[in-house]
Amino acid sequence: MFRPLHRRPTAHRFKTRFSPAEWTGLAAILLATLLGLFSAWLATLPLFIFLLLCAIAPLLPNFGFFLPIISKGRSDSPTVALTFDDGPDPVTTPLLLALLAKYQAPATFFVTGQRARQYPQLIRDILACGHTIGNHSYHHDNFLMLRSHRRLVLEIETAQQIFRQIGVFPLAFRPPVGITNSRLPRALAQTGMYLVNFSNRARDCGNRRVDHLSRKILRQLRNGDIILLHDIKPPDDALLGRWHTEVDLILAGIRQRGLTVLPLAALIGRPVMK
Repeated sequence: MFRPLHRRPTAHRFKTRFSPAEWTGLAAILLATLLGLFSAWLATLPLFIFLLLCAIAPLLPNFGFFLPIISKGRSDSPTVALTFDDGPDPVTTPLLLALLAKYQAPATFFVTGQRARQYPQLIRDILACGHTIGNHSYHHDNFLMLRSHRRLVLEIETAQQIFRQIGVFPLAFRPPVGITNSRLPRALAQTGMYLVNFSNRARDCGNRRVDHLSRKILRQLRNGDIILLHDIKPPDDALLGRWHTEVDLILAGIRQRGLTVLPLAALIGRPVMK
């Protein structure tokens, strides 16, 4: 595994305001102190609510409790953005690039450093087709947010090192499964990145459940959506053709509804890579 590129300034140099989690924690302590004058039992309630929020917030990809989360564009414009996670994949990536070219739809691929290292030509193919690359950690450890701060930074920076060798420097980071935690703001500040999640997904479990994929996405489609799909071969070969058809239906359905697929950077007003 690669070492981190270099040590960047610590997070407190970038921080300009408290997060909702910090404000909530401070309010909980103050309220608990006041309630403690009347009842020790009542004093535990605000602290319990705060701890409950800390436990639930990481599982809500749109809830910016610990840090700002970009999960949607402007809702007053008939535009959406496409994102594909977990690739690149030698089977699905070429199929996706052909479909995106067919519909002239730009996309952002949130790829893992491990797969980018394994398939660097696929990253070059994605870029050559006019799409963008985001950082999706090195290993795609589903339990990454339970690891130490040092491990979190290492996962991000190791992936960045691979991308730099290919000739691209992502600015947008999407954590595995969209899960956040209280250590992520500092890690992103150290690595010079910001967080992008999503507002529309089919809960396909990494293309393990591709049935009715298009129906699930199109049913909840709204202006400004950042759509989450996956660029990885289904575990069952029999599902590959079905997955391809479903993605085709999604792209056709977006067009039929009069929506325009914008590059993610254009939808959110921030560069995704450089």
